[in-house]
Amino acid sequence: MATDVNQPTVPQVTMTLSAIAATAATPRPSGETLAEQSTRIILGINQQLADTSLATRGTWVLSWVGVSPGNANMAYLARNTDGSNAFAVVIRGTVGSVTDLLEDLDVGTVVPFNLIGMPSPVSVSKGAMKAFTEVVTMSTAGVTLAQALTTALGRAQPNPTVYVTGHSLGGCIATMVAPYLQTLTWPNGKPNFELHTFAAPTAGGAEFATYVDSLDWQANERHYNSNDMVPQAWNNLGATKQWYPDPGPAATDYVKAVISALVALPGPNVYVQPGKCDALNSSYDPVDRNVVKQSLQDFMGQVDFQHSNSTYLGLLGAPDVQPGPVVALVDPVGAAGTPIEIVGSGLGQGVMVDFGTVPSSKQYVIRDDVMIAWAPEGVGVVDVRVTSNLGTSPAVPRGQFAYGGPAAVAVTGISPDSARAGEQVQINGIHFAPDPQVYFGDNLAELVDCAPEQLLVTAPKPTIGLGKPATVNVTVLSNGYSSPASPADEFTYPE
Repeated sequence: MATDVNQPTVPQVTMTLSAIAATAATPRPSGETLAEQSTRIILGINQQLADTSLATRGTWVLSWVGVSPGNANMAYLARNTDGSNAFAVVIRGTVGSVTDLLEDLDVGTVVPFNLIGMPSPVSVSKGAMKAFTEVVTMSTAGVTLAQALTTALGRAQPNPTVYVTGHSLGGCIATMVAPYLQTLTWPNGKPNFELHTFAAPTAGGAEFATYVDSLDWQANERHYNSNDMVPQAWNNLGATKQWYPDPGPAATDYVKAVISALVALPGPNVYVQPGKCDALNSSYDPVDRNVVKQSLQDFMGQVDFQHSNSTYLGLLGAPDVQPGPVVALVDPVGAAGTPIEIVGSGLGQGVMVDFGTVPSSKQYVIRDDVMIAWAPEGVGVVDVRVTSNLGTSPAVPRGQFAYGGPAAVAVTGISPDSARAGEQVQINGIHFAPDPQVYFGDNLAELVDCAPEQLLVTAPKPTIGLGKPATVNVTVLSNGYSSPASPADEFTYPE
């Protein structure tokens, strides 16, 4: 389903604004000051807001950006220039894994959330309160979010609308920031507030939800993917033990143990979501078919996919935001000063390259998908990563560079990826030496044939018993390396 860019819906627009908040969230591996990263964030957000192909249609302009110390949280204020008299307060939370996100909320401890005019304080989690405090107190050039919005509304036409929105932890914080903004005094009278959250975990208890819902909203909606674990926290997280249906991944005992640990985090505290529910789908679609095996790694990979900005934009029928740079392949071996070819995407002018934590001082872009960078001084094996105004490329096995060699080993695929002990299995990968050792879990396989990018082995007998899953990682030991675990190296013994 595609967006009608002439008539985008409010959820399409606010989710797009929320996705843009993740722009340049990851700092450079070689390091940069908060001011340098803030500048990169501003350039990236402006680039995204100017994109007329998005649901935001290029009509929104940036008014203010604030980044908390350590880049834990970020918020920005944008204004619509299409005559709609609309503004948006957009909040980004901590960037990290789903389990880290849920643990960071510190839901085992609650604290009072007390705003001007509230009949009595209500309880919110300690972690949510900390993030809220950072968002409303951080400033840029001495200007806070509330002050920036006051200035913007002072110049607006009468009866403006203010959207308060965020994805994931940003949505959780938005449920606190929006009520806070409602308590303030505004020039030319109170604007029309709309609260739109996406994939948000719960901030507080029943009294908090009741208070939020009692306020005067033009709209108060929480949008969530029915297959996303995060918005199930903390009132229905145990139900995710029954996920996922065919094609999987079904929750194993390991997965259920992790979920049980997360379910236990709130202790005696009971959390309730505010807002009108908007379930974005009722079926298991879309699915990341690269992570459907019965393993903890695949389950959490599927959770990350279901929780992602891209999945939410797709479910809403909105175009995806511009991706950050990607490194697909690098020259694997060289010395300091050697020109290294980097193949990927988003490698346009202005990108910066890091070899591990050391920046390259010289690079040359050939095309958007190919560039040359000169290796800086270094030792060992490092990840080559590229940074632009839109973000930093993730570390990938084929993006490793070895000073002086040998080249790093990685498994890129297995065929078949399910077989019985004694059957032959082909291992595809890179930089295999003539005498590799191949392990299925902790069991050594018999080597039948060997080539630099392909091995043929006989699957060994599995270790059966408590704590020994049917799906194992296949590890290749070669040239002094052990291949890093990934979904590409998973092998399943039939039950």
